Amino acid sequence: MRKAVNDVKRCVACGVCALQCPREAIDIYRGCHAAVDIDKCVGCGICEKACPAGSIRVEEVQDGIQ
Repeated sequence: MRKAVNDVKRCVACGVCALQCPREAIDIYRGCHAAVDIDKCVGCGICEKACPAGSIRVEEVQDGIQ
C-alpha cells in the first residue's frame, strides 16, 4: 500500500500539498508542517509532485503504518 509521507524537517508549511490533494488528506499542523491523514491518502502522488520543498514522498507502508 502506497501513502504520502512528509519529512517535517524539510517541510516549510506552505500548504501547496494540501491545496493539491484531491482527497483532502493533508492539513498544515499548527502552522509548522504538513500532516498526512494516512486513512484518507490513496498514494496518488499529486502532493509529492506539487511540493516545492521536496518534503513529501509517496512510499510503501505496511498496513497503513508509516
